[in-house]
Amino acid sequence: MRVIGGEFRSRLLKSLPGLDVRPTPDRLREALFNVLAPRIDGVIFADVYAGTGAVGIEALSRGAARAIFIEQNRGAIAVIRANLKSLGVESRAQILQARARTALFALRADIVFLDPPYRLENEYAAALEALGARPPSLVIVQHDVRVALPESVGRLERTRKLRQSDNVLTFYEPRK
Repeated sequence: MRVIGGEFRSRLLKSLPGLDVRPTPDRLREALFNVLAPRIDGVIFADVYAGTGAVGIEALSRGAARAIFIEQNRGAIAVIRANLKSLGVESRAQILQARARTALFALRADIVFLDPPYRLENEYAAALEALGARPPSLVIVQHDVRVALPESVGRLERTRKLRQSDNVLTFYEPRK
């Protein structure tokens, strides 16, 4: 796995074996950050259910001021720390070892990326509900094509869907 673009382009990232940590595919990350390009500079980006941290690291590489990584798995946290250290960006990152449902209520970020393990389908609703009460400027949810997400949750409203193979990115913004 590697960083797709920006400051750390082509740098390799460590990964963690197993099905619970499913890194976002390179092509999907590239499509995501092509969409985010005009909005990423200087933001606080949250990578929730961070796994290897690849999406949050990509955000840092492309101009995010800071990244917050929320992950429960200790092995994954060690991988995120190692990846941040290898790039020298520990000072621009915060790692929270916590359940996402709990951490989201106190989260302060501009853009939030959610990618729960696909087998934990109930996490989508819980995470969106937590964010819908006090929404950031943008929430992006990566999910399997067979998972149907709501058009709106709390003050969040779906604004876009981007499908690539079996993966979908669903974008939510605060209702105007």
